[in-house]
Amino acid sequence: MFLQKTIRKRVQVIGRGLHSGKDCTLTFVPAPPHAGVHFIRNDLPGRPHLKVDARNVTATGYATSLGGDVFSVSTVEHCLAAISALRIDNLFIELDGPEIPIIDGSAKDFLTAIQSVGMIEQDQPRKYYYLTKPIYYSDGDKQAYVLPYHGLRITATIDFPHPAIGKQKLDLDINEISFTREIASARTFGFLKDVQDLQARGLALGASLDNAIGLDESKILNPEGLRFQDEFVRHKVLDALGDLVTLTMPLMGHVVLYKAGHDVMNKLVRLMLSSSDSYKAVELGADLAEEARLRASTWDDKS
Repeated sequence: MFLQKTIRKRVQVIGRGLHSGKDCTLTFVPAPPHAGVHFIRNDLPGRPHLKVDARNVTATGYATSLGGDVFSVSTVEHCLAAISALRIDNLFIELDGPEIPIIDGSAKDFLTAIQSVGMIEQDQPRKYYYLTKPIYYSDGDKQAYVLPYHGLRITATIDFPHPAIGKQKLDLDINEISFTREIASARTFGFLKDVQDLQARGLALGASLDNAIGLDESKILNPEGLRFQDEFVRHKVLDALGDLVTLTMPLMGHVVLYKAGHDVMNKLVRLMLSSSDSYKAVELGADLAEEARLRASTWDDKS
């Protein structure tokens, strides 16, 4: 909890790309202290890298995309969600092409891969984004704010005018156990008309009912049904966790979302990074112990 963390050894996740429909491989690789999280393209000359940072987010339409001078990578949120929940600070994510495996549309296989090799603490203290006062962002009826909280908590509400979705809400403290049980296997979802439009443009060629919940105008198309009664809002929590990795520090705070997708999350994270008067970068053990001591001293002086 006090020290930075990476994984013990390399581990691969193999699948196909959402847009190309072609086979692709992602490899999680241990990284040294203070490295942060980076995507690396092994197939390009010089193995260029791209840091996971809100300032490198280039698109937030159907997924979160990161872009740099040499390459871009989309649909990063599913693999990043596992990293967020496991509080991994330093990691290289190697790719053999332009896409991340979509797998089954959830974070389950990414989580399982990391858990299979285990994590290791490093010899440097972890810096947390420690919120000291609320930060609020809104865009029409879409709202997102973050409150001081000693831990990581997400409250998400969605409201879709579709008979199979409707209004759903989930409130959850996030840790490895809760993420594994409640969030990791929640799949992304999409509407048939949108997929057909994308495929007509040569995109989403790998999309199928094997890697998403599909919906037509009235019902769910997957013959096996849902994994959770409220799987839709659970996946929105998964997405939000992935987007939080772009903060570049693990968050100590309570994120509250209403109809908020990747676009709102990116704007919230950028606002958080620019709100220097609303947070401190703290080492959990020493800094918070000192803050608690000062608060206790102040209380004694008043009493």
